[in-house]
Amino acid sequence: MKKLLLIGLIIIGTQEINAQETTRRDTLQGGLRFERTCFDVLRYNLDIQVLPRTKKIEGHNEIVFKVVENTSTIQIDLFENMKINSIEWNDKKLSYKREFDAIFIKFPSELTKESTQSIKIFYEGNPRIAKNAPWDGGFVFSSDAKKQPWIGVAVQGTGSSLWYPVKDTQTDEPDNGASVKVAVPDGLMNVSNGRFLGSEKLANNFTRWDWEVKNPINNYDITINIGDYVHIHDTHNGLDLDYYVLRENEEKARKHFADDVKPMLDCFQSKFGKYPFWEDGYKLVETPYLGMEHQSAVAYGNKYKKGYMGFDMSGTGVGMKFDYITIHETGHEWFGNSITSKDIADMWIHEGFTTYTETVFIECTQGYEAAMKYINGQSKNVRNDKPIIGQFGVNREGSGDMYYKGSLLLNTLRHVIDNDDKWWAILLKYSETYKKQIIDTPTVIAFFNKETGKDLSPIFNQYLNYTAIPHLEIKGYKNRFQYRWKTNVTEFNMPVDIIIGDKKIRLAPTNEWKKAGEVINSVNDIKVLTDKFYIKFN
Repeated sequence: MKKLLLIGLIIIGTQEINAQETTRRDTLQGGLRFERTCFDVLRYNLDIQVLPRTKKIEGHNEIVFKVVENTSTIQIDLFENMKINSIEWNDKKLSYKREFDAIFIKFPSELTKESTQSIKIFYEGNPRIAKNAPWDGGFVFSSDAKKQPWIGVAVQGTGSSLWYPVKDTQTDEPDNGASVKVAVPDGLMNVSNGRFLGSEKLANNFTRWDWEVKNPINNYDITINIGDYVHIHDTHNGLDLDYYVLRENEEKARKHFADDVKPMLDCFQSKFGKYPFWEDGYKLVETPYLGMEHQSAVAYGNKYKKGYMGFDMSGTGVGMKFDYITIHETGHEWFGNSITSKDIADMWIHEGFTTYTETVFIECTQGYEAAMKYINGQSKNVRNDKPIIGQFGVNREGSGDMYYKGSLLLNTLRHVIDNDDKWWAILLKYSETYKKQIIDTPTVIAFFNKETGKDLSPIFNQYLNYTAIPHLEIKGYKNRFQYRWKTNVTEFNMPVDIIIGDKKIRLAPTNEWKKAGEVINSVNDIKVLTDKFYIKFN
């Protein structure tokens, strides 16, 4: 979750992209040059100290990697306001060159293909502070009701190199997981991803908290949460459930999380498969910002309210029956954390599917009609201002419509397929086929084409690459009617359902006018099922 709105092989046609001017900094962060593709990260071992009073970080990150192509230079990323003290390899200090946030590290001899290497980057500095997390990336230095430090970080889109040295691209996750060791002043706790290994009292009135991640993990998912936390433990069908909440909120947290978490896990696992990060457990961690999908340590800041901070984003009342942040951010464990997009220009793969998990949860708990009411209520938040897919290679997302419009696209596909057993089987197979993989939009489209036996490419193309949604035009023709699609995409042929009287009829419009066989008195006799298909109807 980064932007919640309050109010190609198979991609064909010309994208309607509002291209923004790009800079060298953009391409260094978002692009894939040889210095990035020549190596594959195997593991991160992060060991830092956080000083709340001065808002400073100091420590190192060990990066273990496999050489993919012979090279003497690799690119690692760290925001230029953070100081590098040294870079070590095989007990040697390496030279490097900085260009904006990119660090080009030079080795004294060529690294050979298939070899495993390890470097340690020692650094320090005051990381960027977010003005309004999680919508802009950075640290949040806050305090609890007792004036104790309460610290969190959210960097999706902005980049994890904001606070630690990393290969800052979604194309490469550490295959063998990560360790996160964070020293904080005595009396505070740090909660990070994965399993808690233990704590160690240090000599400087600090305590180090050690965490271990077994699974591959997105760079932006690696997190720290510092505060006067209490730990609540539970289990569900063998899965460890751990909640870390501020001490003053322990009682309300116990009751609040009991309402949604277990029914949510039952629902999601029935529809999307087994929780993907079982080895690392499931955690909700209370944060001083609204929320973020930090893998196995989901950031929770909804203040124990139903809805979205006490509001229903659908405007229907349905959204007030569950905690939006718990459901949405946990949905990302399947879509975003397990299935990850190669480039943030394809972030709809995270956000469209995850927003749809809200509707899925409602259908599991409240039924189909409530789910349709909710998802159609969300349509008022769609702006259709710019394409969902952004610009590739420059670290730039598309429209915030990736959330609600992306979800409505999936609901439309469900009704295009018109077979719920098949729909749920396809969604489950999609989740399991690409589990813990990094993919792109053409991969998604190819999968749905294959599983449905239909060419859905024009549908995906229209919704993802153009601002306009498909426009169904109907006009009277003698005592019958004609119909067609008006779209940017040529040869658009999405079926759509209408009702005449008490009879449901499936039309097969194209971009050319077609004549219907049904007799009508007036086009006003026709009801188009716009609650099943996200379209414009004239």
